Amino acid sequence: MNAIITASELTGDLAGENPPVVLDVRWQLSVAKAAGEPPFDGRAAYEAGHVPGAVYVDLDRELAGAPGGRGRHPLPDLALFGSAMRRAGVSAGRPVVVYDGGQGWAAARAWWLLRWTGHPDVRVLDGGLPSWQGDLSRDVPARAEGDFEPVPGATGLLDADGAAALARSGVLFDARAGERYRGEVEPIDRVGGHIPGAVSAPTNDNVGPDGRFLAAEDLRDRFEGLGASDGTEVGVYCGSGVSGAHEVLALAVAGIPAALYVGSWSEWSSDPARPVAVGPDPR
Repeated sequence: MNAIITASELTGDLAGENPPVVLDVRWQLSVAKAAGEPPFDGRAAYEAGHVPGAVYVDLDRELAGAPGGRGRHPLPDLALFGSAMRRAGVSAGRPVVVYDGGQGWAAARAWWLLRWTGHPDVRVLDGGLPSWQGDLSRDVPARAEGDFEPVPGATGLLDADGAAALARSGVLFDARAGERYRGEVEPIDRVGGHIPGAVSAPTNDNVGPDGRFLAAEDLRDRFEGLGASDGTEVGVYCGSGVSGAHEVLALAVAGIPAALYVGSWSEWSSDPARPVAVGPDPR
């Protein structure tokens, strides 16, 4: 099953016999803002217009735990996550389509969590809401309670030790921008740089100017060129396990399974005892 879906395919599926549950996960990374600029409000964006029938999901509150020593977006409490998904109408026997404002990171985080906890049929709307050609709705649907019960472990998950080991034995991709990988700038976390042995592979390079993924064969060529050959174990991390999920999604489109280090750099860099590499060289 393809991990992404086009807007035209979604339109057809919504008119079918078993239409997908659609989740709106609009979100933006919180960084330093100009004085007086309010933070992005995903729910307000949803209420201003969304794919008809879509249900809003809050990434910070429902797809992540509280920030702390495990990172800025650690795994959520699975009981709370399951409750949120059922409240949104998610059931094991019904497909799910997730979208965000176009960047794809937040949608990928929801896709990864649902796949990791055992949902068999989840796809991301390629290009997000900007790719949607139909009308938008301001109606908030009353969804029947779903039956999805999350069972973790269906896909790969890395902790800090596992990520460090994979950087030595396989390929560990760093999905952040190159300047953060090299340690030239670090706008959010304690220190810049990367996990020793990790390979720089910015997730923004997996999409075209329209925000849609490159063709599967082009993605595969890219990742193979970075070391992800057949039989190689692959992992991904980023700043806090959000853009890294987008890279795991790109790898899935390319037909390459990969694990996600959810704590990512925000967890790794919080411990001064963990080694940090800087510059363009993985080591």
